[in-house]
This record gives sequence, structure tokens and C-alpha cells, in this order.
Amino acid sequence: MKSLAFTFYFTVFGVVLCLIHYYGHNLDSLYLLFYSLSVPAWFAPLVTDVYEISMGKMMIIYLLTVASWGAIGYAIDRFSFVRKRRKREAA
Repeated sequence: MKSLAFTFYFTVFGVVLCLIHYYGHNLDSLYLLFYSLSVPAWFAPLVTDVYEISMGKMMIIYLLTVASWGAIGYAIDRFSFVRKRRKREAA
């Protein structure tokens, strides 16, 4: 696979999302932005109390958020690579 552009950009997006939440978690708009775009944060209330959460647990959510956005980007890169290869082989 030549290009991992989506993997890189989606991972950077995950890092920026976590940094925005880390520094602006007391603002409602940033709080809602993080919890609407972080897939692990959707499931966090199932295993922990998100209103009284320790910084260690929050760091795990941040790490999983970056990893999930990286995995989404990798899946897009992989699908586009396979599609381009099939298109080249068909021509």
C-alpha cells in the first residue's frame, strides 16, 4: 500500500479532537463536540461514570479515540487501495 494519507489525517484529527477536549472540557460546545465524534466515548457510560471520571480513565478514552480514528482512516486507505488495484487490473 503506497499511500496512508487517510490514516495520517484521521489520526491527526483524533489527536486534535482530544487536545481540544482536554483544554476546553469545561465549555459545553467543546464537550459536546468530543462526545459526539469520539466512538469510545459513546460506550464509556456503559463501563464507568463519565460525570466523576478520573484522569487515568479519561486518558484511556483519549488513547482509544485516537486509535479508533486511525483505524477508520486505515480502513478507508485499504478500501481505496483495493479499489484502485482492481480498476488497474480490469483495464
